[in-house]
Amino acid sequence: MVNISSWDWDIGKKQITDIDAWKDTFSWIEEPYVSPDGEKIAAVVKTEDMEFSVCVNGTAWESGFDKIWYLRFGPDNRLTAMVSDTGEWTVAVDGATWENRFDYVWNTQFSPDGSNIIVAVQKGGKYFVASNDTPWETGYSSMTNMALSHDGNHVAAVVQTVPFSEADIFTYKKGCYTAAVDGKAWEKNFVNVWKMDFSHDGSQVAAEVRTTLYDYTIAVNGDCWDTTYPCVWQPKFSPKDDSVTAPVKAAGGWMLAQDGKPVWDRKFTQLWHHMYSPDGERLAAIVAPKFGRWTIAVDGNPWSLTFSDLVSDAVFSPDGKRVACIGKDGGKYTIAVDGTAWSGGCDMVWQPVFSPDGRHVAAKVEKDGAFQILVDGKPFKESYRAVWDPAFSPDSDKLLIRGIETASETGVYCRQVLSVADV
Repeated sequence: MVNISSWDWDIGKKQITDIDAWKDTFSWIEEPYVSPDGEKIAAVVKTEDMEFSVCVNGTAWESGFDKIWYLRFGPDNRLTAMVSDTGEWTVAVDGATWENRFDYVWNTQFSPDGSNIIVAVQKGGKYFVASNDTPWETGYSSMTNMALSHDGNHVAAVVQTVPFSEADIFTYKKGCYTAAVDGKAWEKNFVNVWKMDFSHDGSQVAAEVRTTLYDYTIAVNGDCWDTTYPCVWQPKFSPKDDSVTAPVKAAGGWMLAQDGKPVWDRKFTQLWHHMYSPDGERLAAIVAPKFGRWTIAVDGNPWSLTFSDLVSDAVFSPDGKRVACIGKDGGKYTIAVDGTAWSGGCDMVWQPVFSPDGRHVAAKVEKDGAFQILVDGKPFKESYRAVWDPAFSPDSDKLLIRGIETASETGVYCRQVLSVADV
C-alpha cells in the first residue's frame, strides 16, 4: 500500500492550476483526472500540430500521439495512458512509452503500491496480459475477466484454450475455457469461467465456473467443489485461511457457501457482492430479504433498513467494525452506514470512504447540478463544479478535498486540507 503519510497534510488550500486557461493553448480538452495526493491534475488535449498529448498542471507532455485514451493515475501518483503511435498501441507512463507495441491495449490496473502497471493486450490475433511492459509468453484466442493478486504481483484471466466455430455447439459444450495464471492455463476446461479471486498469499485462484450447460460451481486452482448449483457468483478467499466463500443458488433462494457447505443459517431472495472485513473476522454481502428490497447483511444478519432500487459499493471500515454502502430508493441516492441512511436524497453518490480509525465516513455526492463532500452526513460548506473522492489523513483528523469550486469565476483546481472537526 502507498504510504499516504508522505503527502502534504498541512491545513490550508493550495491552488494548482486554472484549467479554463488551458483553452488558450489547446483546441480540445477532455475530462480531467487528479492524482491521489491532489498535487496534479491532467487531461488529454489536442496540440497545434493536430496530435494528442496530455497536459499536467498546465504543461503538456513532450511527445504527441495519434490517439490517447483511458488516462489514469496510479496509487503512487504516476500518470498512465493508452497511446497510439503510428497505428500501434502501448502504455505511456508520465509521458514515456513502453518499448513493446500492440494491436490494442485496454483495462489498466495497478498493484496497491502502484509499482506494477498491468494491462490486457492483443497482438497478432492473440490476447495476453502485460505487466510493466512484459507480456505473457503464451497468447490466447480470447481473454476476459483479468484479476490481480492482492499484492499485484500475479495476474489471472479467463482464456479460451480450445477453438470452435460459432455453430459448433458440441465442442463448446465439452468445455473450451479455463483460467490462466501468469500466462499458464489450468489443465481443466469448463463451459464458462467468470470472475476470480486470489488467495492472500497469491498461491491459489478461485473462479466461478460452469461445468455443464446447467451446473455451476467454484473451482480452486482448477479443482471443483463437490457440490454444483443452478448458479453461483464471484468467490472470495478468507484473509484468515485458505477457505473460499461464494454466493450460491439453492432451493428456496440464495445462500453463502464456504468450500461447498452453507456458512450462513439463512437464505435470501438474492445475495451477491460479498466481502470480508480486513481481518477476516466478519462477512458482509448485498442481499434482497424479499423481492424488490435491497440491504446489507453482516454475518448473515440483514439491516432493517432496505432500499427499493439498489444497494452498491459496500465497504468495511479498516477496523472491520462498520459497514457503509450506497443506497437508492425512489430514484434518490444516499449513503447508509451501519443500517442508518444519511438524510436528504442526492442525484448521485459515490463509494463512501472510511477514516483509518473507522470513526468518520466521507463521500462525494451530486445534488441540484453541483458536487459536494459529505462527512458523516453533513455537507462541507463549499460546492464544486468538479470534485474527486475525499481522503483522510493517517491520524483520521484531517480531510483532503480535491476540486474546482463553483464560487470560482475561473476553473482553478485546488487541493485543500481541513480539520474534520471543521466540516
